Amino acid sequence: MPRSLLALALLLLPAACAAPADGAVPGFPAELRAYDAESARRELTVGFYCSPTVFNSELVAPLDVFQHTVFHAPRLDPDHPGMRTFVVGRTREPFVTFEGLTITPDHDLESAPPIDVLVVPSADTSMSSDLEDGELIAWIAARAAEARYVLSYCDGAFPLAEAGLLDGRAATTFPGDQDAFAERYPGVRLVRGVSFVDAGRVLTSAGGAKSYDSALWLVERLYGTEAARGVARGLVIDYRREAYRFTVDTAVR
Repeated sequence: MPRSLLALALLLLPAACAAPADGAVPGFPAELRAYDAESARRELTVGFYCSPTVFNSELVAPLDVFQHTVFHAPRLDPDHPGMRTFVVGRTREPFVTFEGLTITPDHDLESAPPIDVLVVPSADTSMSSDLEDGELIAWIAARAAEARYVLSYCDGAFPLAEAGLLDGRAATTFPGDQDAFAERYPGVRLVRGVSFVDAGRVLTSAGGAKSYDSALWLVERLYGTEAARGVARGLVIDYRREAYRFTVDTAVR
């Protein structure tokens, strides 16, 4: 084989390899527990807290990604059953999203079951009345303390910061609201110009169409590269992690 072709083959080899025995996903930062195989060895519950006027993209995009793990994770590893998703509302009364969909929550704050992955999508109230709702903020803080992972989308970072979950961490939010976020939460290391920030067990996303990015990234951390690619194919998404603009906060694990 010509030397140039041999060099190319060696360069491409790591990308074609499955996750090694120790669980590390090729290409992830060494400091990151990329392939959290132990966490994935049972069904993971994913609770989406949604205020009325939640934005469709920040709810539906990650919910689609996480729900689709049931079709891909067990196929690759029978010990990985995937994720079970549900919606938590302030009450169980139906509400209308910002764009006009009617959502009936599966649970209210009191009846919500244990949550492994707490997700807080953005709503029109994320920067206003949600921050003044002491019971809600306390609930988010308590459930986050019990969860394995916490994710926010768009302005969902505001309630997380209000609950103290982002203190000392790197985080991001909707680009148009980043100045307001930086002014209100100076103890958070705001990152601009990225799709998402991975700060260990807390991930924050810019939202919108970028909401798929951090969800697929977490799927890869939990279930491996092929599971993330399989979910992406089912949603007609070209999942190329190396093309994402993101920050990994290795100071907080």
